[in-house]
Amino acid sequence: QVQLAESGGGSVQAGGSLRLSCGASGLSVRPACMAWFRQAPGKQREAVATIFAAVGARSYDMSVKGRFTISQDRNSVFLHMDSLTPEDTGMYYCAFSGVTWPNCGLHTQFTTWGQGTQVTVSS
Repeated sequence: QVQLAESGGGSVQAGGSLRLSCGASGLSVRPACMAWFRQAPGKQREAVATIFAAVGARSYDMSVKGRFTISQDRNSVFLHMDSLTPEDTGMYYCAFSGVTWPNCGLHTQFTTWGQGTQVTVSS
């Protein structure tokens, strides 16, 4: 069974950078569709980036494209965030789906979630 644990959140000023990490157990024997979601206060959770590392495929929401980079190294998934704005504030979640490529993307139904890590960007 896949289990996920995020870390790396914090408070930063607008224009700054953060790197989120997600430790995933139970992935070592399969290719995985992984994602980062965020949920701002009062808003629905939304996918910001996905990765299917076995084929090097990534997708990004338009609001973060060019500023965020998702990557994976074995059982860890990262989200490097640059040029942060207050609109990036929210709880960030790592997620897993058992779908295979090419069904891995922003609209995939993810089945396993971490507990989240808070990102706060001040102006």
